[in-house]
Parts: sequence; C-alpha cells; structure tokens
Amino acid sequence: MTSPSWHEKAAALAFETRSFIGGAMAEVNGGHFETINPANGQVLAAVGVATAADVDRTVADGLKAFRSGSWSRMDPRDRMAVMYRFADLIEKEAELLALLDTLDMGKPINDMLTIDVPAAAHTIRFSAECIDKITGTTTASPSNVLHYTTREPLGVVACIVPWNYPLLMAVWKIAPALAAGNSVILKPAEQSPLSGVHLARLFLEAGGPPGVLNVLNGPGEITGQALALHMDVAKVSFTGSTEVGKLMLIYAGQSNMKKVALECGGKTPQIVLGDNPNVAAIAKTAAWGIYNNMGEVCNAGSRLLIDKKIHDEFLFSFMREAESWVPADPLLESTNMGPLVTFEHQKRVLNYIDIGKNKDGASLAFGGNVPQGLEKGAYVAPTLFTGVNNKMRIAQEEIFGPVAALIPVDGVDNAIEVANDTIYGLAAGIWTTDLNAAHRMAREVEAGTVWVNCFDEGDMTQPFGGYKQSGNARDKCFDSVVSYSQPKSTWVKLG
Repeated sequence: MTSPSWHEKAAALAFETRSFIGGAMAEVNGGHFETINPANGQVLAAVGVATAADVDRTVADGLKAFRSGSWSRMDPRDRMAVMYRFADLIEKEAELLALLDTLDMGKPINDMLTIDVPAAAHTIRFSAECIDKITGTTTASPSNVLHYTTREPLGVVACIVPWNYPLLMAVWKIAPALAAGNSVILKPAEQSPLSGVHLARLFLEAGGPPGVLNVLNGPGEITGQALALHMDVAKVSFTGSTEVGKLMLIYAGQSNMKKVALECGGKTPQIVLGDNPNVAAIAKTAAWGIYNNMGEVCNAGSRLLIDKKIHDEFLFSFMREAESWVPADPLLESTNMGPLVTFEHQKRVLNYIDIGKNKDGASLAFGGNVPQGLEKGAYVAPTLFTGVNNKMRIAQEEIFGPVAALIPVDGVDNAIEVANDTIYGLAAGIWTTDLNAAHRMAREVEAGTVWVNCFDEGDMTQPFGGYKQSGNARDKCFDSVVSYSQPKSTWVKLG
C-alpha cells in the first residue's frame, strides 16, 4: 500500500483558525480574514482577527503568568527540559507544520522538511542550552560592599514575524525570548497565519505553563499596532519591512519606551573579484543565493557585483545555473521554486521587472514573466537584469522576489563603493582568492553578516542582523537570548 501523496495529505487537513490565549484555543472579536493558497488562488481558511481588546486580555494573561513565576522563575534546568521537549514535538509534527507553511505561502514542501522544520527544532535546543549559561558581570567592589549583577527577564514580549519563513522566523523570536524567562505573544504575518498556533499548542504539551506562549492572528495595522502600543508589553521583536520597522520605533515612543529589536530589509551584494579561478562554482552558489525561497529572503543576494574581468564568463555560467530553478507545484518533492506568497506580491515584483525594463533601462537577460501553465498561481520566473548601474531602482530598492541585477565593478575599491551605496546593510558575500582583499572588504563593507567564499552559511553561534536601515538587533546566537533580559545591580553595604 502506497503512502498518501502530499496533495492527499493537504486535502485531509483541518485548519485551526482561532488564536491561542492563556493556554487554550480562543475565539477573537475582530471578524475574519481569508488566507489564500498562492499556488492556485483557492481559499484555505477564514482566520480570526485579534482586536485591541483581544490584545489587552492576552497581555494581561501573559503578565499574570510572568508574575506568578511559573516560567520566569522556574529552575533553569527544568525550563531547559521543557524547551527540549518542545523541540522534540516540533520534529514529531514535522509533516503538519511543513504542509501548513507550504499551503500558506508557497514554500516547496521539500524545503520545509529538510530546512525549516529541522532548523526550528535546532534553534529551540540551542536557546535551551543557553539558559543556565547567562551570567551577570561585576567588577571589583570595596571590601565593605557585596555587589552583584543578575539578569532578569523583561516581562511580556511581542514577537511580530514575517511571512517568508513562517515557522522558522517565529522560532527565531520566541525561542530566545522563552529561554530568558519571558511570557511571549506571537503575531504571525496575516499572509501566513496557519502554523503559529500549533507552536503554542506544542509548547503547552511540552510542559510550558499556560499564558506563557500565546498567539494572536490579524493584520499588522490592527493586531500588530495594538501590541506595539501596549503599555504592558516590555519589548517588541520585529522582522519585516524597513517601513514598518520605523513604525515600531514610533509606537514604542508613543507608549512606554519599550525595547524594540528590528531585523528589516536588505539589498545584499555578492562581490565576485576577477581573481577567482572557478567562476562556474561561484555562479551556482550565487544563483541559489537569489532564487532560493523564490527570492523572498531578506538577505537574498540580489546585487551581483561582478568584476569586469570575468563579467562575460560569470554571466554565461549564471544563466546556465538559473535553468535548474524551475517554478512548479510546491507540493511536489522535486520542486525547488514555488509561487510568491500572494497575488498582490506577485504584482509588486512584476511591477519592479517592468521598471527595470522600461524605466531604468536595464537589459532583461531572462525571465521576467509568469511561467506558462502556472497562471492560476502567484508565480514569477527566475529573472536576471544585465547592464545595471547601482543608481537604478532595481539596484536600490528591495524587490523581495527572484530578481537579480548584474552590476559590473572594477576592482576592490569600486566594489566596496558600490556595495555600500545603499540604505541597507544586512549581509554581503565576497568571493576572492586574495587574502588581503578578503579581509579588507570584510572590514569595509557595511553589513552585519559577511560571508567569504561562501554564501548564507553559518550556525546558531552566528549573530544575524544588519547595519543601517536593515535593523538594530541580532537573531540566533547567545547574545539574542541575553537581549531578552535586563541587568539588575544589587549593592549591599556590609557592617
């Protein structure tokens, strides 16, 4: 007997459309919004909208749980054990979580099973390992004084996450916040609301106390804004557009000066110098760096800064590699490119392609269209522009789709100048065999993460976040866990 196909498994799903408040599924008061399968335009479910009143009661539940100490003062090793069980349960329910994100935002099912779900479990385990490693630092004090520094959780933390990695980005936020002892309210993107509530359900099943992890769905301008303005939310951790990130800072100032951690847009350069002997291998990685996840990646390597010495050779190799990126049904395990997240976003990306052709004056090397036979979905073919200069809109503005711009550069100095000529500074890739050039560019390129002779590699020890208008915080890493706590200094006079 053959096992059911992913299509059959998807057809059998029953979607949870409620929020998760105080340890239970809960109805909310703001009506409903539809979430659409971008592969075919069909409505998946009508999801409840959490209003400001729903935010009030959820924050109150979270604050009550925090002050009770059920989680915030749980013994570190016991909290670690809950987190480890939480990770185990995510792996146990991998198929459900993978299907939900694939249907909701178009991510290929194989990517969910081999990348997103395992990385989510790994993130939780790493955060758990940090729990009993958090220390306070105190320098020498007078002999008649006992002075010590401790770190304490903040209270209620709101985690507002994007739609491009619904499960993984949610875990990048909630895992360190929980590890530090906070109560958490997760607000998934309205384009991908289906998997978030299951995280809260699994946390409860793992032994997490009620009220510690809550999930509220709804639009950013309703639910997200209410969380960011709330006087009892101690921190907002946000990943999304630079425009909305700036609003988070405004809302914090208008309310209680809450901490705001931002990871926003990017326009990542991939710099390939003319000394590289294996241009074909670099082109393969560069194609992955922009077409992976349909280009819907904040650090996507969308600007290809290619030394004039190897421009034509790189272009030939890149075009050959791009042929292996083929949009198709995301429920097929062979698919490496699904649709974009929504038809609205598809329209936005196609508009940028039109700007590149008809206003910027760049040359369309390939792509730029909706693939034949996939017109019912929000698909865009892999696209490359040549003849691009860095002043063009397609070189300056974040497209967030499978659109690459090849920009010729002339040596190290010019490459650094072009790489830094942007409001963003999330990441950069550098390809060179010259050790001096590599270290110089790594130092001078304005980016929070720099990869040398690789792209988008790393592990949980690697801080991820940006310079300039790409944000002000770091995800992953030990410091991320610490950032969800605050220091307290205690000065005891002796005798």
